[in-house]
Amino acid sequence: MAAGLGTRMKSKRAKVLHELGGLPLIGHVCRTAKALDPKTIFVIVGHQADEVAKAVESEVGDLATCVLQKEQRGTGDAVAAARKQLENSPSLLLVLSGDVPLIRAETLRKLVDEHRNSRNDCTILSVRLENPTGYGRIIRDGTGAFQRIVEHKDATPEERHVREINSGIYCFDTRQLFAALKKVEPANQQGEYYLTDVAEILLRDGNRVGVYLHSDAREVSGINTRAELAEFENLLRRNTIRSLMIEGGVTFIDPSHAYISAEAQLGRDCIIYPDVSIEGKSVLGEGCVIRSGARITSSHLGNNVTVNDHSLIVDSEIESNCSVGPFAHLRMNARLEEKATVGNFVEVKKSRIGRGTKAMHLSYLGDATIGDDTNIGAGTITCNYDGKHKHETFIEENVKIGSDTMLVAPVRVGARSVTGAGSVVTKDVPPDSLVAGVPATVKKTLKK
Repeated sequence: MAAGLGTRMKSKRAKVLHELGGLPLIGHVCRTAKALDPKTIFVIVGHQADEVAKAVESEVGDLATCVLQKEQRGTGDAVAAARKQLENSPSLLLVLSGDVPLIRAETLRKLVDEHRNSRNDCTILSVRLENPTGYGRIIRDGTGAFQRIVEHKDATPEERHVREINSGIYCFDTRQLFAALKKVEPANQQGEYYLTDVAEILLRDGNRVGVYLHSDAREVSGINTRAELAEFENLLRRNTIRSLMIEGGVTFIDPSHAYISAEAQLGRDCIIYPDVSIEGKSVLGEGCVIRSGARITSSHLGNNVTVNDHSLIVDSEIESNCSVGPFAHLRMNARLEEKATVGNFVEVKKSRIGRGTKAMHLSYLGDATIGDDTNIGAGTITCNYDGKHKHETFIEENVKIGSDTMLVAPVRVGARSVTGAGSVVTKDVPPDSLVAGVPATVKKTLKK
């Protein structure tokens, strides 16, 4: 169920689109559902339906079918929106909430096993809370058997003292579910159709209703406010870092001041300094050193890469034994080949920097292909934009680009050539040439 806006989030975005660990809440739930190997995943959408559908598709593809709930009239109405797809297809149905991101596939398998072994028509996943305020209570009879679920707003003072709550996760026989849904009435303060009423209706009609009491309340907790979202983010971050230290052999100088995506992979003997952020599906090889203030997003680093302070690396690839920064910016499929160095205040955009090549200071390298063992002098700029189109710059191997050189693309600098300081290169430079001036011209041919 993912149709609600989530008014307590105080946001224009649908609640399930808010991110936890870099992934929308609905993405976490869909991944867990997919791990159960279901025939189909139905996602009930409402607010920002198109955006929610895109988030679902990015995680589970064609396995999911989105069903529109035209009006948000409660959880019973949400499930009823899928009546056409499910009513005449006898099967076991799991009902999950799109704002419960930490639920594990292992827990759901235990719920299904309990449902099947007890031959229930409905099985409810419950937990006990120290403070159950706001949650629907599981009411049992004198023998401990399920009797009904009562919402907090509709509960009596005595019922509000019950600590066992409904998690909002259910296992149903579809035929019995939809037969009971037809009998649900909005007889509550909110005028909504509660899915919780189905269990009591099934019981009254002689069907079997059971409860699976789970021990981990945090795992089945939903996110309703930004404060709760921050608490879950902190929990996920701590668990990720702890696992990397204990199982992955990664050193964190200050674990409380680092952010590592749950999807990121860090190799053994990496050292992570304070205030580092490694986001998305980034991959770091072994022995990398990431210093304070660095941010790495959706990028791949080889072994023994050093990323110095306050560098930004986005959607890029860095091969082994490279050095980046401090204050460097790599973006849009920048690629550094082995032993390349990008230094202070250098920006690399959509460019390949060859093996052993160095750009140490204050340069912009955009839409460029730079060969091996080349040196890029301080202040060099590839002038790749003519006001309408982007153009490429090619610098071949063993070239020395003098300080403050402007390379006006499209242009090629041949192998083993040199540009004088302050040159403006507007035409191709032949191999083994020295060029200088504005515009740059060939001054002499260099000995091979």
